[in-house]
Amino acid sequence: MEERNLPPQPKEEKAVVLDYLEHGYPFDASPVKSSIAQALGLGHLTILELIPKKGIFLQPHEEVYIGEGKRERIHHIKGRISADKLTATAQSELKHVVDKIVSDNEEKYVKFFNEAQPLSTRMHQLELLPGLGKKHMWEIIEARRQKPFENFEDLKNRVKLLPDPKMIVVKRIVSELEGHEKYKIFVG
Repeated sequence: MEERNLPPQPKEEKAVVLDYLEHGYPFDASPVKSSIAQALGLGHLTILELIPKKGIFLQPHEEVYIGEGKRERIHHIKGRISADKLTATAQSELKHVVDKIVSDNEEKYVKFFNEAQPLSTRMHQLELLPGLGKKHMWEIIEARRQKPFENFEDLKNRVKLLPDPKMIVVKRIVSELEGHEKYKIFVG
């Protein structure tokens, strides 16, 4: 089998718990089951399975340190998982957690609107966002030429009839996490 030189996957420092299964997965037939948490990495929006330390109980929406240093609550990272492996609880919490991440990092996502570039002669990064077509794309480009956007509210006020920019970003991130998108602009 041919071995490809793939770039190393970015490491997460912190994650937000989506679901915590104290007795592991119910369908797991192994005799020794350990607690498991499904979580979303804060830095690169990676969906992960985490194994908590013995005696540690995690709550959905709890932020945990998973970096290289000493971990207080997490024993180890079991690995990455795809969105279709999420429990029903984790799936229902995903949008809420992504919404909070976007709110807490508004500057980063507004920067995307200020710096998005063409992908080709026919397609622009802004058009990858749900609900944005050529008309909105040109209005955003014209408005940002005059002055960069400061926040989502500024963006909404200066680009007429634009759907809620924060919700556009949240929908796009969830769609990328679920594997529905060809191009990744926020995840990974």
